[in-house]
Amino acid sequence: MLNDEICKLRDKLNKSIEDGEDYSVIYQLSIELDELISKYYEKNKKVLKT
Repeated sequence: MLNDEICKLRDKLNKSIEDGEDYSVIYQLSIELDELISKYYEKNKKVLKT
């Protein structure tokens, strides 16, 4: 489910920021998270309009 994937990736991104990971790692995780969020909203577009 997208919700679970979003939560896991968000946690992974937050951990990488806290741990001071390289910027390229943080950036890549951020892009992946944005893509998942976009998919979530696209999939739920009809539900969110009501």
